[in-house]
Amino acid sequence: MNNYDELLKNAPYYLDSKQRNITNLANLSAYLFSSLEDINWVGFYLYDDNELFLGPFQGKPACTNIKMGTGVCGTCASKRETIIVENVHKFTGHIACDTDSKSEIVIPIITKSGELFGVLDIDSPSENRFDKKIKIVLENIIVFLVDIL
Repeated sequence: MNNYDELLKNAPYYLDSKQRNITNLANLSAYLFSSLEDINWVGFYLYDDNELFLGPFQGKPACTNIKMGTGVCGTCASKRETIIVENVHKFTGHIACDTDSKSEIVIPIITKSGELFGVLDIDSPSENRFDKKIKIVLENIIVFLVDIL
């Protein structure tokens, strides 16, 4: 799907406050994976007050645990800010779960009470896949998710 407006408009249909978090995360990862072009992995890493652990995802099997401050996901979680990596091979400490990945975007998920819930991680087999426009769209989709956590 090239139309980011449509992506944003349709995302709330895959989130239901009456469902368990795991269900919403599974549906949202499937929606993003099937809707975004030129990506090879979409998923969530969830925070357990110590480290990130693998949550619902689409793509090849992935790392199961990530320490805070480690790799793109752990760095994003520690800083609580979105990180776009144009070339993962130039990111010091990158954790290579899928050797086909060349660029990555990771968005933190912070609850309304200010607690870290986890991160949304999306990888692409192309360099420079992610830009400011998709960053804004994905951050807004995370706002929809936070509203029902």
